[in-house]
Amino acid sequence: MDIVLEIADTFLFDRFWSTVYPASTLNYPKYAVQDATTTFSSMRELPTAIHSSTQFFQLAPSQYAYMSEWPRDNIWRQFFSLYLITWLFGLVLYLVFASLSYLFIFDHATFTHPKYLKHQVKLEIRQTMISMPLMAIFTAPFFLLEVRGYGKLYDAPSDAPFALYNFLQFPLFIAFTDLCIYWIHRGLHHPKIYKTLHKPHHKWIMPTPYASHAFHPMDGFAQSIPYHVFPFIFPLQKFAYIALFAFINFWTIFIHDGEYVANSYILNGAACHTMHHLYFNYNYGQFTTLWDRLGGSYRQPNDELFSRESKMSKAEWERQTKEMEKLQKEVEGDDDRDYGQESRRLQKKVM
Repeated sequence: MDIVLEIADTFLFDRFWSTVYPASTLNYPKYAVQDATTTFSSMRELPTAIHSSTQFFQLAPSQYAYMSEWPRDNIWRQFFSLYLITWLFGLVLYLVFASLSYLFIFDHATFTHPKYLKHQVKLEIRQTMISMPLMAIFTAPFFLLEVRGYGKLYDAPSDAPFALYNFLQFPLFIAFTDLCIYWIHRGLHHPKIYKTLHKPHHKWIMPTPYASHAFHPMDGFAQSIPYHVFPFIFPLQKFAYIALFAFINFWTIFIHDGEYVANSYILNGAACHTMHHLYFNYNYGQFTTLWDRLGGSYRQPNDELFSRESKMSKAEWERQTKEMEKLQKEVEGDDDRDYGQESRRLQKKVM
């Protein structure tokens, strides 16, 4: 995350913090030289003492890098900068890629499913907008610890424990986080926790890509903890770390897009996750079906989901609705979702 922070500092936050919290003329020189006669104009000509976060490229800081009372290594500046990066960058990533998935992948015939909510997309986006800034508060301290050197992140491939580790870190990350998220997710379905924390995400019986980040903030953060803990336990290359975090966001959108590409025995794809949203207590895994199979919570997606004609058929929807309503009653009690007048009319026909 120090690479992301350096890029953000260079192109955004140096100027931002120099405006929000400018350095006084008296204190200004202490960030570069111990010379009481140094002036703002001459400071711009001095070579920078700021070190690059990676050996693969270097960004020359502008004069703004020295014009804030909070220098780049100030812990409060780092925390607030990382908070803004986590919140705003995550929000942009969500809006851009969820929208692309919604426009070009998501099957809009889902709108007529009897369990599709009234104004659902608006509600999904609203829930995300509320949750993201709160989730970022809990996430930023992990990034801060990493930036300040407490993690096991490394820069040069030669710094890996052994050469092959540069490749093994990817499946290791997937395996570790998949195991942890399975048990966290399953724990969130405990009756004493579900209705408070996890039910807001299960509001979406037939989710759209915008449901990917529409969680209660503590729910979303709880399921992200393994990602943040990993680099404090295992070595992780800095650019691999950034790539994996981008991949996590793409994957989360992918499993909510309703496009059932393949009935994989191994991958917990969109079809498996649809089973989870429809029937609640199945398919808790994030990336694979391994822990669901071992934990007895795996449910194979219906074959009908892999044909557009059958997955959108009235018969399939009637079967889904009948079973979903029975399980929903057991898990939640009365259904407080608003399906809209047209959906209610369809449900009456089913019943």
